[in-house]
Amino acid sequence: MTAPKADLRFVVVGAGLSGATLARRLAEAGATVTVLEAQSHPAGHCHTERDPETGILVHVHGPHIFHSDNQAVWSFCERFARFEPYQHATLARIGERHFRLPVNLDTINDFFGTAMTSAQAEAFIAERRVRFDRPPANFEEQALASIGRELYEAFFMGYTRKQWGRDPTDIPASVMRRLPVRFDTNPSYFRHARVAIAAEGYTEMVRSMLAHPGIEVRYGAEFNSANSPEQMDHLFFTGCLDAWFKHRFGPLPYRSLRFETIRAAGDYQPAACVNYPDAEIPFTRITEHKRLAPWEKHPTTVCSREFSFEAGPDDRPYYPVRLAGGSELLARYRAAAEALTGVSFVGRLATFEYIDMDVAIARAIQAAETTLSHIAAGRPVPAFFETAS
Repeated sequence: MTAPKADLRFVVVGAGLSGATLARRLAEAGATVTVLEAQSHPAGHCHTERDPETGILVHVHGPHIFHSDNQAVWSFCERFARFEPYQHATLARIGERHFRLPVNLDTINDFFGTAMTSAQAEAFIAERRVRFDRPPANFEEQALASIGRELYEAFFMGYTRKQWGRDPTDIPASVMRRLPVRFDTNPSYFRHARVAIAAEGYTEMVRSMLAHPGIEVRYGAEFNSANSPEQMDHLFFTGCLDAWFKHRFGPLPYRSLRFETIRAAGDYQPAACVNYPDAEIPFTRITEHKRLAPWEKHPTTVCSREFSFEAGPDDRPYYPVRLAGGSELLARYRAAAEALTGVSFVGRLATFEYIDMDVAIARAIQAAETTLSHIAAGRPVPAFFETAS
């Protein structure tokens, strides 16, 4: 990494994965970093904590599984946490039956009541795929082109409407492309060769990232001129893009989540995550937290029933809602951001993108390196850093 000039000072707003990674990389290069975090703890949406009644590690804002083929990202994260290998297998419950997700050979045979081989199943689904004379333009078209109408309507149509609060034709095709379709019995949800979970949780991992003499973290601190250092060379904002501008052009759309806690003796369900695709069921999924740490043993269980809804001004934003047709409102905010000097926008909320944890970390590392090199060369720091993957 480029060595900074003496006494280089930065402010990072937000101590989630993006903010903590950025702060650590800048501090390790010799800079002084002040991190302002509105909550009383770090880690943002990947916050984990021990349930006081059972000792189970709870993924407070929904399940987070670390999956990546980026060795640089793994090497960075493993400096701050011990990771346990984990295979994430999700089920969908329709009526009283459970089916494998993502769609694989077992899903196909169980759903259609067949006993096909891989080759037979692939030919069977090929006959059901909808063919378009152009690339699929939205989630529904991508699903129809991938798995056909029966599987799409059973597993994804109702779920997508509940999750995003919009018709699947309004959701980008890229959201569906995140999900693999397999013609073998591999149950893994992710394509990556390596999948794991921080053994003591992501909050402890992020806390370790921030434990550096060059980093000062101020918890319970909203960003304003009163609590920010008077002298700083650059500021990084990881909150909602429209919030920075005080919603000048109107609010960008975000989905929020509400969780209901379920406690039970023994086990509650046959997988860590069970999706409920039926439109008439108000929640989207149930997560059984102890199954996200199978290396631990607990006689009781804690689950979270998850409800998705449109975020209002007082709700916590979880998912930026990008639409298939693009957004003139988002374009206005991005143009306004790019016209600023002295501030950059990093992370899922600030860039208004649906990105995974490994991409968020890779981009934060890139942001630190790009910032230091631009300052050293006397060039303005970009508003966005979006090429890392």
